[in-house]
Amino acid sequence: MTGAAYFFSVLTAVAGEQFLHGSVAFAAGLIAIACMVAVTLLFYSLLKPVNKNLAFLAASLNLVCLALETLRWHPWGVNLAIAFHGLYCLLIGALLVRSTFLPRTLGLLMAIAGLGWLTLMSTSLADHLSPWNQAAGFLGEGLPMLWLLVMGVNVQHWKEQAGASGMSIHT
Repeated sequence: MTGAAYFFSVLTAVAGEQFLHGSVAFAAGLIAIACMVAVTLLFYSLLKPVNKNLAFLAASLNLVCLALETLRWHPWGVNLAIAFHGLYCLLIGALLVRSTFLPRTLGLLMAIAGLGWLTLMSTSLADHLSPWNQAAGFLGEGLPMLWLLVMGVNVQHWKEQAGASGMSIHT
């Protein structure tokens, strides 16, 4: 479900920014944000067995990001949402690396995506690293999304990690 919601969010965001105009583009943006709220909550549920507090912090950061994005609040011309999203990706990356139910490489890719997004906080750094910083962001988030969509998680290992963390498992 996480991969599907992630994919639909990206699809509607790209359509809204590249192909749609006016109120239809605005509606597509809101749908993309709503899907990312679902992704955030699903990632929290998925990664809670790895470290509940870190998963909660990551989810909180991304929810702040999404609220800022919804409001399109850019004080002093700075897109603060991208900073919160970059930190979210770093934390999700750390959780994925520590998980036993997904390949650690996915966590490294997600962490690299976070670093790529964080470079956008500095115009000069972003310009200097462009287009590599954005490619790192898109690939670093895109490949884990595709993995979740196509391969999913190792359910047995997830249950083992959830049990080891003291979570009750409902099948």
